[in-house]
Amino acid sequence: QVQLVESGGGLVQAGGSLRLSCAASGTIPSFYSMGWFRQAPGREREFVAATGWSSSSPIYADSVKGRFTISRDTAKNTVYLQMNSLKPEDTAVYYCAIRYYRSVSYYANDYNYWGQGTQVTVSS
Repeated sequence: QVQLVESGGGLVQAGGSLRLSCAASGTIPSFYSMGWFRQAPGREREFVAATGWSSSSPIYADSVKGRFTISRDTAKNTVYLQMNSLKPEDTAVYYCAIRYYRSVSYYANDYNYWGQGTQVTVSS
């Protein structure tokens, strides 16, 4: 079992920034990738960003490219999501997830464990 705990969400004005963190604990595999997804009210969960084991080739949803940056601290089993130039349409609950493979994936079904989520609200 792996536990994931997100933090860093909150209320911010459009154009502002937030940094989300996700700490993993429990029985963590030797190699893994991590991702961020989000879900707005009335909408399906959608991919935001992911980083593989090597952290060399992160992937991003087109809607956040150039504004969001995913990074990880392997020693701390923690992944971060730096969100800049936030827009009202970024408002959602943000979830982190862990995948038991080195490679990244856009697909929620490829991830093994999920956090409880952290609310991000961007006001206009």
